[in-house]
Amino acid sequence: GAVAAGFILHISTQEWVVVILCGAAVLSAEMFNTALEALADIVSPGYNRKVRFLKDVAAGAVLVMSIGAVAVGLIIFLPKLW
Repeated sequence: GAVAAGFILHISTQEWVVVILCGAAVLSAEMFNTALEALADIVSPGYNRKVRFLKDVAAGAVLVMSIGAVAVGLIIFLPKLW
């Protein structure tokens, strides 16, 4: 979506850099979250309250990164849509 919008709205080189970095940051956060969850399942295969908390915090980090990326997208794309 953001890449297509970037081409359609002709964003600048600097804006491309920010869009690409935001996308990479969100994907990296998701990969770290997945790795952490897999490791937690290996270390503690049964239900563990502390592991559940750890997984929730990791998922929350992905959410925070995603919200930040959306905010950046709005800052870049909304003015071009007006």
